[in-house]
Amino acid sequence: MDTQVGHEPFSDATLAWDGEPMRGPEHDPDLVPPEATQLTDPGRITMRFRESDRALVGMPWDTPLAAWSGPDLEFVDLPVGASRHTVRFVVVDGSIIALKELPIAVGQREYEVLRQLESRGAPAVRACGLVTRTGDDSAIILTRYLARSLQFRRLFTRLPQGAHRYRDQLLDSMTGLLVELHRMGLFWGDCSLANTLLMRDGQRLQAHLVDGETSELHGQLSAGQRETDIEIAIENVAGDLADMGILNGKSMEEMDDDFEAALSIRDRYEALWAVLHEDVTIHPDKRYRVDKRLAKLHELGYVVDEVILEPGEDGTDDLRLRVAVAGRDYHSRRLRQLTGIEAGEGQSAILLNDLTAWAGMGWAGDWDSKEGEAGRQLTRHDGARWTLEIFEPAVGQMLEVLGEDVDPVQAYCDLLEVRWLLSERAGHDVGNQVAIYSIAQRETPAGSAAEMSLAETPGAARRLGWNRP
Repeated sequence: MDTQVGHEPFSDATLAWDGEPMRGPEHDPDLVPPEATQLTDPGRITMRFRESDRALVGMPWDTPLAAWSGPDLEFVDLPVGASRHTVRFVVVDGSIIALKELPIAVGQREYEVLRQLESRGAPAVRACGLVTRTGDDSAIILTRYLARSLQFRRLFTRLPQGAHRYRDQLLDSMTGLLVELHRMGLFWGDCSLANTLLMRDGQRLQAHLVDGETSELHGQLSAGQRETDIEIAIENVAGDLADMGILNGKSMEEMDDDFEAALSIRDRYEALWAVLHEDVTIHPDKRYRVDKRLAKLHELGYVVDEVILEPGEDGTDDLRLRVAVAGRDYHSRRLRQLTGIEAGEGQSAILLNDLTAWAGMGWAGDWDSKEGEAGRQLTRHDGARWTLEIFEPAVGQMLEVLGEDVDPVQAYCDLLEVRWLLSERAGHDVGNQVAIYSIAQRETPAGSAAEMSLAETPGAARRLGWNRP
């Protein structure tokens, strides 16, 4: 899974955001009494880094994070959710590293959880280091900042009020993340909107775990553990949405719909869990239901690892269908195979449909079925020609208009959506130039997924001086 974790260089425009609350004064070292940030004895300092970088080794690990200062440290002001710990962002070798200070035992557990999640391909931030300091029983965990990620508060302060379609996308992404983590054996313990970052993925959102300090990894979760996590998620999401409602001036009576939306997480979760895990009874003359089940899983982006058909237990001729589901990268694997393009699962489904349409197999619908109807399979030659003749020229135009900092694959997905919506409105194909102009002017059709690009627009660049967080 390509999580775009920010190894690439970035411009000044990517280093600051506006439109939502930043860290509170409790994390401002200018407001912290000097005596509260000095250690008489830092004790034993142990550093673990997953990358070789002298800049990391030379940081002032013997000092509490809130007191860090100096001309060699370049901090960046980024929005974070409410946190009981000090969180700061520093530029290291052209990338942004998030630093969080917390007790040693908690930090060690979170570091190991994040390492395990990475090895399992989970959508989560990548841990790149851990430093422990015995003098005050503190640890600082280092994670790579997710490039082009969004915090939910930013998303909802930038989008039109009352846009329930975006809220539903957000809740679907949260539910999908929780199901995926549970399938990997992770008990989150604090699932909330504030503890996730969002990435645009085609016409949907992909949620990533960004805070795992309460998490526990098991071989397999019990039904009780999953139920507890769902209850926590409902309570936390209700609180997150209520906070946003207050910021938007809603009364408690006006927030009833938000509370109902939070409660819907259970139904969303149970529906997705059932699709992935329930056994299906099939009569011998209705084996087409196997294909139907597999098509549903592929549509959701899941790779089927194994299909098991075994006799039922009631003595009839009925068969029991069980499906072993692997990762959620069905479309991205296929797109990579055909074109070499690395993209999110939602982005890949859109690009595959466009490739299929260009190859003359139909203009809409599932690319799998279009291949079957056309009587041939897409080839790497198809993918190479489409990439060279269609994708790259259009992306080049988008980057010329929007700048080099945008995600090129997402920009192409937005172009396809806006062109289709404008063409529907006009009654004919308006072409790329009209759609690109609409996107550049921030005049995308109301209700389009491309409208979320507003939340990605950075404010004025704001690098912080050496004495600011």
